[in-house]
Amino acid sequence: MSDGVVTPLRPKRKCPECGRASDREAYPFCSFRCKDADLGRWLSGRYVIPGPVDEASEED
Repeated sequence: MSDGVVTPLRPKRKCPECGRASDREAYPFCSFRCKDADLGRWLSGRYVIPGPVDEASEED
């Protein structure tokens, strides 16, 4: 049936936080520490996704 070899479902990538090899459990990060650090930046507002310019706010 199976010879015990696990084929990766995704390509290996470097951790976006520290650059080490990513871990299967915390993908795309290398550890839960790096994953939590990134989440903290999102929650604190350091990362933002730009949206369309609101014309009403420009007139203020």
